[in-house]
Amino acid sequence: MRDVAAQSDNRGITIDRVGVRDIRLPVMIREKDGGMARVLGEFDVSVQLPHHERGTHMSRFVEILSRWSRKAVAMDEIREMLEEIRGAFQANAARLSLQFKYFLEKASPASGMVSSLDYDCLFEGRLASDGYIFTLGVTVPIMTLCPCSREIADYGAHSQRAELTVRLRTDGHFIIWLEDLVPLLEQQGSYEVFPILKRSDEKVVTEGAYDNPKFVEDVVRDTVLALASLAHVSWFSVECKSYESIHNHTAYAYAESGGQ
Repeated sequence: MRDVAAQSDNRGITIDRVGVRDIRLPVMIREKDGGMARVLGEFDVSVQLPHHERGTHMSRFVEILSRWSRKAVAMDEIREMLEEIRGAFQANAARLSLQFKYFLEKASPASGMVSSLDYDCLFEGRLASDGYIFTLGVTVPIMTLCPCSREIADYGAHSQRAELTVRLRTDGHFIIWLEDLVPLLEQQGSYEVFPILKRSDEKVVTEGAYDNPKFVEDVVRDTVLALASLAHVSWFSVECKSYESIHNHTAYAYAESGGQ
């Protein structure tokens, strides 16, 4: 059977990324306490295609990912996956993105009721001849309460749910666990978001946010300072999106690598 994808190409154009995305597979994520969390992962994986090759054998991506879906995955395993992908395709560079929902237990601030809250997380790796880059990402729901609204209103102030998204890289093999990063980020809003709130909890949350008003700019700056204080962090980006309760738009602020 003739292999059309393996034919040579004479147009002289290298394709930076060619691959497959929207592949959903069960994946095991390493937990800080040594356990494993079984999650539904969504993959985007690609390789660099040299100018002289016409196509890529897409099924190889799925074969490799299917094997790895039975193993625990973290920073080092992502690199091993990319090494296998580079070898299978004889590619100069390979990229892999794994998105998943991660659950952590949270206790309500007054009643102490415990339930799980989900967080959108990302493992992303790039492997090429110049080395390996791993990026950890997480989006955390928070509350923001408008300082301007509180200042000018005779009573009350508008508050809303917001999302704080961080991407970061560390030196060498240093690991920052989601179990440590998520609580740190939750502290940067006007107040945290909880899966269960009884009336006593609602009082604590609404009054706590009122006493801690923040613009999206405040959230981003406070997050930059928090991340800059962490050891071994070599790069990061921060974005806060506020789903405004009195506007038909979303406010946001963004900073990268400490705003330098």
